[in-house]
Parts: sequence; structure tokens; C-alpha cells
Amino acid sequence: MSIKEKIPFYDSLVIPYHIGKAAFYGIKSGFPGKKLTVIGVTGTNGKTTTSFMIWKMLNNSGRKAGVMTTVGWGVSEIHEQMEHMTTVDSKVLNERIKTIANEGAEYLVLELTSHAMAQHRDLGIPIDVAVMTNVTHEHLDYHKTFERYRDAKRKLFKKARYGVINADDPSAKYFETDIKEYTTYGIKGGKLKAEKVKLMPDGVEYVIPSENLKIKTRIAGQFNVSNSLACVAVGKRLGLTDDEIADGIYALTEVEGRMVKIDGGQSFTAIMDYAHTPDAFEKLLPDMKKATKGRLIVMFGSAGGRRDPSKRKPMGEIAGKYADIVMLTEEDDRDTPGDEILEMIAEGAREKGKKDGVDLFKVLDRPSAILECCKMAKKGDTVLFLGKGNEKTIERAHGADDYYELDEIKKALKAIKKK
Repeated sequence: MSIKEKIPFYDSLVIPYHIGKAAFYGIKSGFPGKKLTVIGVTGTNGKTTTSFMIWKMLNNSGRKAGVMTTVGWGVSEIHEQMEHMTTVDSKVLNERIKTIANEGAEYLVLELTSHAMAQHRDLGIPIDVAVMTNVTHEHLDYHKTFERYRDAKRKLFKKARYGVINADDPSAKYFETDIKEYTTYGIKGGKLKAEKVKLMPDGVEYVIPSENLKIKTRIAGQFNVSNSLACVAVGKRLGLTDDEIADGIYALTEVEGRMVKIDGGQSFTAIMDYAHTPDAFEKLLPDMKKATKGRLIVMFGSAGGRRDPSKRKPMGEIAGKYADIVMLTEEDDRDTPGDEILEMIAEGAREKGKKDGVDLFKVLDRPSAILECCKMAKKGDTVLFLGKGNEKTIERAHGADDYYELDEIKKALKAIKKK
């Protein structure tokens, strides 16, 4: 039984605490968000990449902008985000916004989670432009229902001056009712609609006929069509020229932990990404399957503790459908038995025809799983290491251990090269 279930009127006790805390630190810091034009970005997937695209576009055009995301924060120099969360607590949040303002930034691109808005961490931060990337199955361990999760994100639009909404998302209609002035974007629909989409190994390319604008990214994946469309919409709202928008999006070469290619001299492609939800898998794996000449090998797990277990089987099903080989491993298991988590995922993969020991494997120790994936990969194959991305720790039953996926992949590539 959770603490919410144990304590009657839990929300009536905790919410005022969060509001009071946010108000205190806002006052203490002088409400620094009011000195900046703030672009708030929310959604289940794509928040970090979209935030960095906007930040890069603004700075590339000569406008000084700060950014605060899961990966890092800063203005010209990005400081590593050590906290195991996207939107830090109200104390740290206000302190960092104050630092960004003091460095002379005019703009702030702020990644905001449903947790942060449910807990009013953004209190006192005016939102000039709100961006919704998508709303899919996530964090139901905290919000309990999809509707409560979606409505927590809608709070951003209720306080914003202008909205940028993904028209392809089923929840778009709800966000549209929360704000008077907004625009929409999408691949299937929207005022800013991408057409003639071309997916390439090193990026995407498309045109927006309504704007007579051609966009090219240097980050691969169809989901980056949507991410960059949101960036276009923000650029238009803030008065950037078409050239400033296109050049700014193209200027972003990578985001730490997102679709990072690792070259250790191996004959196969190794990519690390943060994807950890069914929606992210559904957007990523079909593209990677098409782009892979050989086999697609996918390694991942699912968070334990009080994290939402209902996404595990669907992730297994999607991986089982598109991957040639599925490798299951730990991913912040916390106090949940790892074998229990992996079996829940494996059920979904088996339903799509995967067989244990043939094309479905379970190796609980993550570094060992990485090494096994590298050993089995052949020329022309693509190996996707999913779920950890830029994170610098892995949470186990005894607590957090230092861990960085990129380092472990490099070690494994070096090990197989020696043989």
C-alpha cells in the first residue's frame, strides 16, 4: 500500500506544502523567471531534444538563451544535470533560473514534467510559449490514471500566453481548450504540416508547404520531424526569420543520450538512446528496422520500485514485433526483483513470436548484457541500447551506483575488438 493510500486526504496535506515551498523559494530568488521569455516544453517523449533544438536555434540566431532539461542546464556552457529527475525541486529550479538570468540570457527553454506541475514547482514562472510534444502512457504509478497525467500537463497551457500543440496526438483537443491563442503542427495534420518527409541515417528532411520552408535535421528518426516542427512553431512565434529557424535546427548535431552513435571500430552500428516508453519504442523501432541492412538487436529493461509496471508488456510486444533479437536487462530495478520485471517484458515479446534462448535473452547485469549484444552483433547489424541515455547512475536495491551507458558500451566494443 502506498503512502497516498495509507494517509487520508494525502493531497490536501501535501499540495499546500509544495505550493508553500515553491512560493518561498520564488520570493527568496526574486522570481527570476519574470526576467526571461520562458518557453515551457512538456510531453511524454521528445521534451529534451525539442528543448535543445529551440535553445540552439535561439542562440544560433544571436539571441541569448538558457536551457534547463533532463540532460543539463546553462546558457553557453551546459552544466551536467546530476539529479535523477527532469524538473528539479523548486529551490534548485529558482536558483538555476536566477543564474541563467544573471548571465544575461533573454530566453529560457524549460523542460517541465507532469510531476513538477502537479507539485506546483513552476509557481511564479510566467510561460510565454507552451509546447506539447505528445501525451502517451507514462507515470501512472504517480498519477494513477491517464486522464490525471494528461491534465497535469495541461496546467502549463492554462497559464501560458501562447501554445504549440502536436495535432497528431489524440490529446491535442484538450490542450486547445486550455489556451486562447495557439498553433498546431504535425505529420498527419496541423497548421504547420510536414510533407515530402525523407528519413536518412544521419537526419530527416521535409518541407512545410504553408510556410514555403524546407527543414533538415542532423539527428535521425521520424520523431525528430515532430520535434523540429515544434521548434519551427516556436521560432515563428518569437519572430525569427525562416533562415534563422532552418539554420538553427540544422546546427544541432546531437543531444547527450539521444540517438548517440558509438564508433569503436566495430562492423555493426551501435546506438544509445533514452527511449523507455511504449510510444517511444513505436516511433523508434520501425524506423531503425527499415534503416538496418542486417539484424536489429534491441537491449532494454524497465524501471522498478513504484514505477508504472503496466508499460512493461507493451514494450516487450513492440520490441518483439520489430527487433530480430531482444535482450532484456536491468534498468533502475530499485527494490523490485529484476527477474520479475524481465519476465513481464518477456511475456509481450513471446506473444510476437520471440523464443527464449533463440531470439529472446535475459541478462540481468546491464554491463554483461551490453557485452553479450556486442558479441552477437555482425556486420550490417544495428544494436540499440535503450532506456538509460545520459543518466550517470543506475538504481538498485541497495541504492544508486555510478553508471554511464556510453562508457560501458565503449568498454564492450574494446573487449570484442581484442578477441
